[in-house]
Amino acid sequence: MTLPPDELRRREFRKILLIKLSAIGDVVHTLPVLNKLRARYPNARIDWVVTPAIGELLRHHPALNNVIDFSRDTSAPPWAWSALSSYTRLAAKLRRVGYDLAIDLHCQSRSAFLAFAAGAPVRIGFDKERPEVWANSRKVTDDFRKHAWQGAREGAWLFYTHRIPLPTMDVHVIDHYQSVGALLGFDASPTDFSFRIPQTAHERVDTLLRQHGIGSARPVIIAPRGNWETKRWPDEKPAEVARHFLKRSKAVVLVGAPRERHVGEAIARLAPGVIDLTGQTTLSELAALLTRAAICIAHDSGPLHLAVALGIPVVALFGPSDTVWAGPYHRDNAVVRSELPCSPCYLRRLKSCTHGHACMNELSTPAVIERAETVLRSTLALA
Repeated sequence: MTLPPDELRRREFRKILLIKLSAIGDVVHTLPVLNKLRARYPNARIDWVVTPAIGELLRHHPALNNVIDFSRDTSAPPWAWSALSSYTRLAAKLRRVGYDLAIDLHCQSRSAFLAFAAGAPVRIGFDKERPEVWANSRKVTDDFRKHAWQGAREGAWLFYTHRIPLPTMDVHVIDHYQSVGALLGFDASPTDFSFRIPQTAHERVDTLLRQHGIGSARPVIIAPRGNWETKRWPDEKPAEVARHFLKRSKAVVLVGAPRERHVGEAIARLAPGVIDLTGQTTLSELAALLTRAAICIAHDSGPLHLAVALGIPVVALFGPSDTVWAGPYHRDNAVVRSELPCSPCYLRRLKSCTHGHACMNELSTPAVIERAETVLRSTLALA
């Protein structure tokens, strides 16, 4: 159902499905859309389809009625029978609800299929990739143009009744997501990242910190890895940063996913005295831990963007990804990167890099330490 623009903005939708399946940073970037949706449709049912681990972070959000698990076997290709049958069961579950609006901000074939299969007569997603989005762009590398997100992919736009235009790529992803508001009539209030951290998460974090001898002191939190191979800083470098703050009698805490436990163990060996909580917190507990941080030092990753959403001081280490599109939102002074002709590139695997991973290997620890100290001083000055 394609509604005229004025009618679409006026319509009071009753059952809304929001689709953003993963990853942590992308889901955090979608929170302002959720909060705007609740303000625009105060009496609507709003459900979110997301992977279960990230859904744990959203289940207590006051703007949501339901979190719907998108479970998939990552070891099987999406066309495998196990994946197809899983999609079919989820689609049937969604269809029974009777959504009248579906907003797909994941914009891949699988998410667009879910929006369509849910039976919502109004389906909104991004427009397809268009060469003209680069027309007014700064100079970027060929690898960036080839691999960066530029709109709906895999034919996803064919499933939408209304498409969000992409006039340029020189806009932060959060602002791209919020541009759905022009179609639905969102108000002009400031960007709102708010979400609820359950009390049980705060209590669990308090227990962990007490066990490691941290009382009221605000620790330095380091998230040493990102999902992409090309976002990884050699272990010795975060260890050197950790040793700097340990010498200043600061508590230093390492965080990360369970699959990164070996990284935390390696860095803890290189920096004795570090508290290694890698793989020991849920996302809600990570959020609770970040609220106690003096600063978070991280790659373009979930912990970084979660810290920004919580208003925590950050230092962001950037290599292959683009600070304009995915940097810490409105924290330009927080970014440290090696300015190389080959970056940003958006290559995800090291074998794709022909420059020896220079953007991360050449990122100096003195530069990161200096930026962190500057951010901490400015935070104290504002306190």
